[in-house]
Amino acid sequence: MHIRPHILVVDDEPQITRVLRTSLNAQGYEIRVANDGDTALEIVKDFAPDLVITDLAMPNMNGIELCRNLRKISQVPILVLSVRGEERSKIEALDSGADDYITKPFSTGELLARVRAALRRSPPNASVPQTRIEAGAFQIDLDAHSVSVAGRDVHLTPKEFDVLLYMAQHPRKVLTHRAILNAVWGSNSVEQNEYLRVFVGQLRKKLEPEASSPKYILTEPWVGYRFEPGKEGSD
Repeated sequence: MHIRPHILVVDDEPQITRVLRTSLNAQGYEIRVANDGDTALEIVKDFAPDLVITDLAMPNMNGIELCRNLRKISQVPILVLSVRGEERSKIEALDSGADDYITKPFSTGELLARVRAALRRSPPNASVPQTRIEAGAFQIDLDAHSVSVAGRDVHLTPKEFDVLLYMAQHPRKVLTHRAILNAVWGSNSVEQNEYLRVFVGQLRKKLEPEASSPKYILTEPWVGYRFEPGKEGSD
């Protein structure tokens, strides 16, 4: 990451780009703006952004196509902007490589929080095999298939373990139902959302049996789930 994080904003609405440029510049980020996906891909080559913020509805190459094309050349975090009611488009964008989304109209505070969260995340080093994940309150041993939460051992079935492992490998990222089902059960199960809800319900009961509401596996309505590992030593 650069000393001043580089953020590329892609949107064809001048009012939105002005607001984003002003808000992000005030936080010390280096900003470039593109009005369409084709221009964005050209800027990426030289600017090397640490984060891309893109609208979905744009002329020529839309935001979903931009996500797909970016994923062919980079693992840069992508934050999608979406208008209300476009749940299907949000899901398609996430499945196409976006890491998160924020709904228009949005507050500056929420936008900046999502930006900070995206910049904290860095792609895992694929050349180093993972045998253990330590994130927040969670310790997951891949070889032993064991899980502990805030020092408490949790016994999971093989599929429950696989679901948790996939989420833990993508902390604080919105994971669509389709992505989780495909990763754990294969492409033939991508439409079985109810199947996934059962396993998530079982996981929640085991991970935080005393909690009145979930704090580790959060529901993103109509889209999927987000894994929040909590703080080390918390329960």
